[in-house]
Amino acid sequence: MMNHFMVLAVLLPLRTCYTTYSQEESIVFPVTYLNISKDLALQRLLMEWDVGKSAHDAELAMSFEIQVRRTDEASTMWTEFHNTTLDKSGKPLHWIWDSDIPLECMAHSVRIRSKAEASKIWSQWSLWETVLGLDTSNSSGPQIFPNEKIVEEGSDITLCCIGRKGQILKEFFLAPAVHVFSHTDSQVRLLTVKNVSHQGVPHITVYCQESCDKEQCYDHAVFFVGKSPDAPANFSCQTQDMRTVTCTWSQGGDTYLYGCHSPKYTLYEEFSHEKVPCTVSCSEQCSCSWDIGQQRILNITVTVENPLGKKTATDVFDVTHRIYPAAPSQLWEECTDTKITLYWKHQNKGIELFCQTEVLLPDGKVELHNSSDTHLHYASQSIMLDGLQPYTEYTTRVHCGAAKHFWKWSEWSEARTIRTNEAIPSGKLDIWREITPVRGGRNVTLLWKQAPSFQANGENISYEVTWGKVEDGSKSESFSFSSVYNSTRISIDNHSYRISITAKNNVNYSLPSVLIIPSTTDTEELKEEQVNGTDDGIFITWEPRHMYDNYIVDWCNFPMLQPCDLQWKRFGPNASSALINSAAFIPGVRYNFEIYGSVANKASLLEKKTGFLRELPPILDPVVEKVELTFNAVTLCWDSYPTNESQPGFVRGYHVYVSPLQEDCSLKGSQKHVLPANVLYLLFLLVIVPALAAAICRWRMKWVKECCCPVIPSPNKSKVLSFKEFKIGSEKVLKINDCIPDMLAVDSKAEAQKLHPWSQLSSMTTDDKIDDHNSSRIYLNENEERDFTPTPTPQTHTWFENFAYSSHLAVESDLYQLPETIEASKPELSVMLYQPHLYFDIVRKILPQHPEKQLAERPT
Repeated sequence: MMNHFMVLAVLLPLRTCYTTYSQEESIVFPVTYLNISKDLALQRLLMEWDVGKSAHDAELAMSFEIQVRRTDEASTMWTEFHNTTLDKSGKPLHWIWDSDIPLECMAHSVRIRSKAEASKIWSQWSLWETVLGLDTSNSSGPQIFPNEKIVEEGSDITLCCIGRKGQILKEFFLAPAVHVFSHTDSQVRLLTVKNVSHQGVPHITVYCQESCDKEQCYDHAVFFVGKSPDAPANFSCQTQDMRTVTCTWSQGGDTYLYGCHSPKYTLYEEFSHEKVPCTVSCSEQCSCSWDIGQQRILNITVTVENPLGKKTATDVFDVTHRIYPAAPSQLWEECTDTKITLYWKHQNKGIELFCQTEVLLPDGKVELHNSSDTHLHYASQSIMLDGLQPYTEYTTRVHCGAAKHFWKWSEWSEARTIRTNEAIPSGKLDIWREITPVRGGRNVTLLWKQAPSFQANGENISYEVTWGKVEDGSKSESFSFSSVYNSTRISIDNHSYRISITAKNNVNYSLPSVLIIPSTTDTEELKEEQVNGTDDGIFITWEPRHMYDNYIVDWCNFPMLQPCDLQWKRFGPNASSALINSAAFIPGVRYNFEIYGSVANKASLLEKKTGFLRELPPILDPVVEKVELTFNAVTLCWDSYPTNESQPGFVRGYHVYVSPLQEDCSLKGSQKHVLPANVLYLLFLLVIVPALAAAICRWRMKWVKECCCPVIPSPNKSKVLSFKEFKIGSEKVLKINDCIPDMLAVDSKAEAQKLHPWSQLSSMTTDDKIDDHNSSRIYLNENEERDFTPTPTPQTHTWFENFAYSSHLAVESDLYQLPETIEASKPELSVMLYQPHLYFDIVRKILPQHPEKQLAERPT
């Protein structure tokens, strides 16, 4: 840091003091001398003055008015009032004024006057006393001020450049460019920068040049922008051995000042008035250590300082209350299958400690164990950890603290991983079986897995499977398997067998898990029930039975493969439902579940379930094999759709879609007919049985009809057919225009519709309602001779086409035709028999004459 300090003393000549006394006026004490100096490092004016011994003796309360101006300004630029009370010591008075521009840039002048506080009368002003700047010096080139090149971030700074006598300043600017206020004359230029920012660059460069181009006409200066240091944070001191004290603290924020301008730390002990003899080192935090000798109470102050300021922090403490032990070292252990005794050493002899051991368990949980014995004179300690699992790894570490006046824990020791000794396997294996009948006996696939309660408690695990008959107690067979196996297959006959499976390690065998395979008996086939899948699995339920002590549900993860990866799960005696989930479950695959009840190691099949995690649509549509058409029906036949496990969902029925031929044959807009899956049985119930009932009823109706209804004559026996004018084959056909009806019958609308479907053509214009039982028929005398010769005499005749004249139409549409007539008819169709335009013409002729009735012609 560049320090410039210059003192300029100006001694004023003594002036005659005068005193006036009156009732209205106060005593006046003028300034007797004025001494002015300047501190260029801090850019301050220092003033010292006095008012004479008589004023001190009177111990007056005085007021002073001080004015400062610069030589380039005609008026006063700054005024301040200073109040003080004089004492009899006669010491001179002092005042400091901080300049906002470098004092080197120009001359500054000061004057002062005084008065007693109680008085209204001021003394005369002293003469202006001037401190010269460097603008009057004869330098070798332009100069930039201030000389101190450290600027505090956020402050305002005024820079000046002073040219040589007779030279004019051409340029004065900053890089990087910032917003400035400028003031200039021919020889001195000023730049004022407000709120200086670091701006991410380490410095600001100032350039100044006179109007000439020579090297001595140019000058530049570099200003560093930084911050004053933060006060040391978290300052505290501690000891490990009662002899050496270490103090630590945090550095605070970046000051942006480096090298010789970076923060400097010093420590001072207030009670001994001595600087602490230690070397400060800083990384993540700062620390400093030194030997304290026999001193036990300390008052330590740390000071941090840079060119922009300084901060302090203090810690007062008793060393016996600040013990921070060294970390335990050299850990070793002694262990059994369930206990570990852990030992360690420490360096803090003569200090009573208690320690804490951290144990990391296999499940990730952490336990803390405190040691109860505190040794003052021994360099080792121990702790016993019990209740541990055999052949299990535990990770331990230790830290300690002062037993008296606990301050803080030491650092942790290095972690040590310890494995307990082996022991007999605990718990039992979870075992299950799959029985497949074969000729002369059964194949039994045995499966086992380690239940949650099972612990191997050692290495070199193997499994031993033993089986034998239950009844005769014959010699058992057994096989051993390594730990990589979890299933085997054995062949047994149809007797009852006892099967046991045990696990073995280097110590001994576990308790056996037992299954009883009952002898072969005929069992009732159980019906599968459908179950539903959810987003989390397949939910199944079963009816609980009080006689079982647990339930087993088994299924195949891959039902379409062999082996299918049989899985099982056990449930308690109070369970009646389960959500079965597996990472192997996928939509569109049918999974079968079997629920067993177990008592005394013997399992019985109780229920069967089947279902999907999520059903998918059928893969293929049914193939229609046969189509039969009638005048009002269509019969479709298709092979029964497969409903086995290959389907991606349950086949619950068939949808038959019907739409008119002229429209698009698509599902949208079609009429849907739903048929159930066991469809042939329903067709038998809904079609065949009603058809038989209808046939019987029809036969009964014919019998009733013959008894209760009159016989309608057959048209083939009519006399009108004796004419041989028109004949087709063996059929005689009557020309309608030459026919005079033998009988006219006027029927109600409903009756006419029953007799002839085409009678609707003549009934569309009448709305009259006629009772069916009041229809009238007009019968002509059967023996009366009829003249069929056409007569020219105008007569009114009304007739309709009688469909009975067409044998094939009569069979299908005339409900009143006799059975024998129907049998004698032949289904021959002639296109000349059906002329629709005649029927419409007849209807138009009849309706105007008989709008209120429906006429039907029936030849006798």
